[in-house]
Amino acid sequence: MTAHAVAGLPYEACGLFATESGADEIRQFYPMENAAASQMIYQLDGKENLEVEIRAEEAGLEIIGVMHSHTHTPAYPSPTDVADASRFDPFAMMHFIIVSLEHEEPYLRSFKIKDGEITEEEVEITGGV
Repeated sequence: MTAHAVAGLPYEACGLFATESGADEIRQFYPMENAAASQMIYQLDGKENLEVEIRAEEAGLEIIGVMHSHTHTPAYPSPTDVADASRFDPFAMMHFIIVSLEHEEPYLRSFKIKDGEITEEEVEITGGV
């Protein structure tokens, strides 16, 4: 995920990630194109999103979250991120991983967002992200 974030510069990068049903450990990351082509926001392309969901399902996985990068700010949900989460994930089923590129070394954090409330999740990195 961090490599995809760096490769996406100067724009925010994005993608979806998946695991087996009921699990929390990420098994597959699906890098995607930022349809907004922006340094300030990301937008998943609907067609590409559907293709990724089909690929995950064919692999026996389910999408459990979205990753995106912040090119110049900390790995913390922006007001836009919170509004998007409320609109697209009103039941807080998804995990939101943000990779910050504000410093030389990228870092990531994960969050659940429900009704505008942001809850950070513990992240344990056991392999490549």
